[in-house]
Amino acid sequence: MCGICGFITQKDISIEQLRAMNDTMYHRGPDDAGVEIYVGKKLYTIGLAQRRLSILDLSPLGHQPMHSPNGRISVVYNGEIYNFSDIKKELTDYPFQSSCDTEVIIAAYLKWGIDCVHKFNGMFAIALYDRETDSLYLVRDRIGKKPLYYACIQGTVLFGSELKPIMAAPGFSASIRQDILPRYLTQHYINAPDTIYENVYKLEPGMILEIPVCEAGNMEAWKKIPYWDLPKVYHEKKANPVRNYKQAKKELKELLKQATASRMISDVPLGAFLSGGYDSTLITALAQEVSDTPVKTYAIGFEDKEYDEAQYAREVAAYLGTNHTEAYISEADMFELVESIPKFYDEPFADSSQIPSMLVAKVAKKDVTVALSGDGGDEFYCGYNVYDRIGQAQKLDGVGNLTYHISQMPGFKQADMLSKLPFKARVIAMNRNHGTKTQLGDSYSQVAKQMVGVDAIPCKYEIEQKYAEHNWQMRRMLLDMDTYLPGDILCKVDRASMKYSLETRCPILDKDVMEYSFRLPHHFKYADGVKKKILKDIVYDYVPREMMERPKTGFSVPLDKWLRGGLKEQLLTYSDTAYLRNQNLFDAEYVSTFVKQYLQTGDKGHGTGANYSRMMWAFFVFQQWYAQYRK
Repeated sequence: MCGICGFITQKDISIEQLRAMNDTMYHRGPDDAGVEIYVGKKLYTIGLAQRRLSILDLSPLGHQPMHSPNGRISVVYNGEIYNFSDIKKELTDYPFQSSCDTEVIIAAYLKWGIDCVHKFNGMFAIALYDRETDSLYLVRDRIGKKPLYYACIQGTVLFGSELKPIMAAPGFSASIRQDILPRYLTQHYINAPDTIYENVYKLEPGMILEIPVCEAGNMEAWKKIPYWDLPKVYHEKKANPVRNYKQAKKELKELLKQATASRMISDVPLGAFLSGGYDSTLITALAQEVSDTPVKTYAIGFEDKEYDEAQYAREVAAYLGTNHTEAYISEADMFELVESIPKFYDEPFADSSQIPSMLVAKVAKKDVTVALSGDGGDEFYCGYNVYDRIGQAQKLDGVGNLTYHISQMPGFKQADMLSKLPFKARVIAMNRNHGTKTQLGDSYSQVAKQMVGVDAIPCKYEIEQKYAEHNWQMRRMLLDMDTYLPGDILCKVDRASMKYSLETRCPILDKDVMEYSFRLPHHFKYADGVKKKILKDIVYDYVPREMMERPKTGFSVPLDKWLRGGLKEQLLTYSDTAYLRNQNLFDAEYVSTFVKQYLQTGDKGHGTGANYSRMMWAFFVFQQWYAQYRK
């Protein structure tokens, strides 16, 4: 795992300036750094840079930028191609000098062109410069494990693994997108292709961006090529279902085992995160099965017993025989990390589980440089509690539709009729937008829009029709794979682990595992209220059922307590009307009043009470980010 950045420009950007951009990502790659500038056609220069975290081939032969023997290709790359050894066997004509996967990318491109990405099974963000075609290709992995930002500012193309190198580029002018703020306050993250800044974008997962160097300043000449389109792949695989449950379980288990084994190839120490939940237990069990020695596992516990689940991880580790490490953290330990959030999440990001994620990464980094994780299980196998509610909502949608249309008939006062319904019934009745059917409720969106007070993009993702899926649970799972998984979960894990120069690998997000999951009938995943059925049944092959059956919780942070306590004065400063007017991003009077009402309302109440603590946290994190990056 590394960090990459670079540019295409006709302006004067020195190698020292490129080095400064690159060094903003020191934490992503403390082992080595490469910075090079090349002369292109029509007075263009191309800069490529990388910070390296050495995982495979620790020798200088893995240094980047890396070039083809004939000098045609130069590449910088972040990630891992897990099947690079298999691809290498098809490239016998290439004079390999190293044993790292970066060189395989170059050789594969020379043989197959940019279509070589179809052969790659892994997590990656690639920048490849081809002098013969005079093109720069930016490529992001299928599900968005590795981040990749790009921008075109005054004719200069900039790209990077994070926003920091782009912000450090000469001439960068940070103009905040006010229209994205309501969606951020509602969703707590900013999804691709959007970012917090105007003219700066995230490359979408499964996408190739081809930039002709001589047309670099003209974005209309650029070409986006989707090489792994989620709805298309889903329907292609769904058309060839696996109908026998026993067969499905056996084949999925074998694919997961292969994916785990391939992610254990490393020239540095490796371990696994183990929370004691189903997904991390499954990956740990598979890793232990293919390992010759006890796998190193890591968990954190909380001093507050209300949140502590370390005992479950300890029990699983003891049963599987791992080399287990756990560290107990206090609320004060978590609180200390609040100030560091904007430094490592360099645009507003308000999933508060980022804090315990950083802490468990810190514990693991003391022993290992690579850690396996169970990310992806909930999205691909119907694991979130919201999927229960969505299933119920679909059953009631016919009644809701009838109720809504009766309220529209002459002689009815729509607002009066709907307002008399219980809250949940009103939500069902008002859920008439076919583009957002599985995104229930709208109260937070309305508050977020009032907080900003300008025309904004929709807070919900109005894209559900593109999935062409009748089952609402499956439709929401696809939406989450498109948005929440890459935009929130994988972003959280990437930044939390890279804060400590730790690489995370996710076997459940292996290409073959993901595509196989689409062949499974939905009732293999959700049956009679049992979520992640097939994954759980595989786990029971390794761990007793009674050890696993308990309520799902996850990392918890006492947001309401913090916002009303240790962060209260800071929150009041951020919501002061004079501060907000000077900032000119929010409706100063509305936000100031709303925050005061929130702080005055009891933490068990409704309205502006604890129900809005997550939105208050999103507002607080934005202001904290703004204070750091807009000094």
